[in-house]
Amino acid sequence: MTSTRPDPTLQSLLNSHPNLSYEGSKGLVMEGTPLADLARQHGTPCWVISADTLRRRARALKDAFEAKNLPVHCHFAVKAQDHQACLTVLAQCGFGADVVSGGELRRALAAGIRAQDIVFSGIGKTDEELELAIHHQIGQINVESVEELHRLDALARKLERRARIAFRVNPDIDAQTHSKITTGRAEDKFGIAHDTVPALYRKTQTDMTGVELIGLAVHLGSQMVTEAPFRRGYERIASLVRTLRADGLHVSDIDCGGGLGIAYRDEKAPPPSMLAEVIAETLGDLNVQLHVEPGRWLAAPSGVLLARVIDVKEAARRFVIIDAGMNELVRPAMYDSWHGILPLHTPEDTTAGDVVDVVGPICESSDIFARQRRLPSLKKGDLVALLDAGAYGTVMSSTYNSRPLAAQIMIDGDRQAVIRRRQTLDELLAQEAVPDWLAHP
Repeated sequence: MTSTRPDPTLQSLLNSHPNLSYEGSKGLVMEGTPLADLARQHGTPCWVISADTLRRRARALKDAFEAKNLPVHCHFAVKAQDHQACLTVLAQCGFGADVVSGGELRRALAAGIRAQDIVFSGIGKTDEELELAIHHQIGQINVESVEELHRLDALARKLERRARIAFRVNPDIDAQTHSKITTGRAEDKFGIAHDTVPALYRKTQTDMTGVELIGLAVHLGSQMVTEAPFRRGYERIASLVRTLRADGLHVSDIDCGGGLGIAYRDEKAPPPSMLAEVIAETLGDLNVQLHVEPGRWLAAPSGVLLARVIDVKEAARRFVIIDAGMNELVRPAMYDSWHGILPLHTPEDTTAGDVVDVVGPICESSDIFARQRRLPSLKKGDLVALLDAGAYGTVMSSTYNSRPLAAQIMIDGDRQAVIRRRQTLDELLAQEAVPDWLAHP
């Protein structure tokens, strides 16, 4: 879908990404590291993520809550960026993990995050995944349905353990974001309907011996850039807490979820102080332990995807064809999302340029990163960076069209390391087996 709003200028993109700048012959640098050097050294397409940016944003988020004197436990949403190097950086910043699968749970543990600092969310936890969580005695399991509650209670009793749980409430609130990343409406698959919570809460606390019900959880959606849905959702949770307590029930924890958005394009993205203020005003007087689960806000601006121009095709439109495709970064194809694109060389004129479609090599019409975007003139062999790719980039990448997974690099001050080497085609093919009866003669 083509927007009628004007695109941000190159300078406005730089202004909104303080970790990026142009430095003469070095071109585009990220936290002082020339990105063109990384592209030449490691090839393209190539992911780059900055440990310094992760740390700085983690500190900014914690500072926002400390300024409000809110006792908040921060759990990073692993689904946004699951590499163990990134999880290790955030663990060192005092973050726990919010996981949505047994695989993410194992990743978090392997990265040194303590089991007691892990929250397990998600609508479709298998018995095996629940047993894994019970075995490690993780900090909290967010129960999504009555059916899951009964399965979990039975499994915990079988294992002679007691699982700490919260009810994920579906508050029937529209997050006012993309429909595919909205999770708190009645028609969405997530959570327990808010009006059924009081009766279920009482039954659980009085009758179930395999679980310890400590509170409520809510997550309204992702990439939320306005205050109103946060406020409405948390007000509904606060009302539920008061109802439960009036009935003599114990509530000690509230998991506020995540969803804080960023400025991909020209959104008026709120700072974390907005979220802290809304939580303070709606939940701050309840004397509970608060939890938040940021993902995109921390990781997206910390990463870029580097690509090389394969060709510039002159047709009904001017197509800049790059060697990164929707198999690397699927968000534009899946969500019609907008990502800034900057050349790695320093443009001679930041205001001049060509109106182009930036497309990938995948054999799909949806493999498009930008439509009718004005960019500095690009030619075959030039390098570009796709911005805000640190979240929902590598984790959603695939080998579609038999394209091996791209390399991933972490930069940290003047240090750099390959944290995931480029997959070779031989390695990709080696994962397959041909049955004996089909073996080549």
